[in-house]
Amino acid sequence: MHSTGELIDIALKEDIGCGDITTDSVVSPHLTGLGDVMAKDDFVVAGLGVARSVFIQLDSTVDFSTDFKDGDFIKIGQVVFSVQGKLASILKAERTALNFIQRLSGIATLTHAYVDRLKNTHVRVVDTRKTTPGWRALEKYAVKIGGGSNHRMGLYDGVLIKDNHIAACGGILAAVARARKEVHHLVKIEVEVTNPQELTEALSAGVDVIMLDNMTPEQIHKAVKQINGQVLVEVSGNVTLDNLSQLAEAGVDFISVGALTHSAKSADMSMKIRKQ
Repeated sequence: MHSTGELIDIALKEDIGCGDITTDSVVSPHLTGLGDVMAKDDFVVAGLGVARSVFIQLDSTVDFSTDFKDGDFIKIGQVVFSVQGKLASILKAERTALNFIQRLSGIATLTHAYVDRLKNTHVRVVDTRKTTPGWRALEKYAVKIGGGSNHRMGLYDGVLIKDNHIAACGGILAAVARARKEVHHLVKIEVEVTNPQELTEALSAGVDVIMLDNMTPEQIHKAVKQINGQVLVEVSGNVTLDNLSQLAEAGVDFISVGALTHSAKSADMSMKIRKQ
């Protein structure tokens, strides 16, 4: 997994390449100024530290300041952050910094909308592995900033037996038995089920978490009744803001939402620069 510093380095090299031919041509390297990043809509901000690191990584003399912290709600027209220093450096880092903070703020904002719908319930909204390659740690951080919870970070830190694993092993009982033999006792085992027969098999296998995948609200209600508190219950598939409350009312523990990271709209903001 890339560190934030490595991602920033990749992004800067991707954008600047062998040099910013526009800025290098028209902006004196000695010219200084101030840049204000303005909010063009309302959003939950996430990624202020990453944005700061972009400017500092390019030019350590750039001064970054903000009145906000990650998780704050910013309204249209407010100054998200300001940077002061060499204008050439500010211009070269501007788009990369905004790409990071706009993307992460969009995820945090969408997550907040989902979490807010369930504020009077015990149900937790969790993310998935449907993340931008290389950005997983940052995007899952943004989910937490928006009030959501993280599912497993990758294939390495949690057992989730899905339909293709079940097909490869010849059934849920066989798959769970093999997993129990291989992983240590502190690792929970989750199994994805799509129908009552699979649910019965998963319960008999003694799993820790059951994921009800792509079931209708009626099917989820029946499944939760059958589970009867024996294990934790996760719902996944076709989850939207419109049906979120209905799914939560079924009595589940977690609702996983891939859209938090794969379909979030970036927050809208832009920078205005002035000379000093």
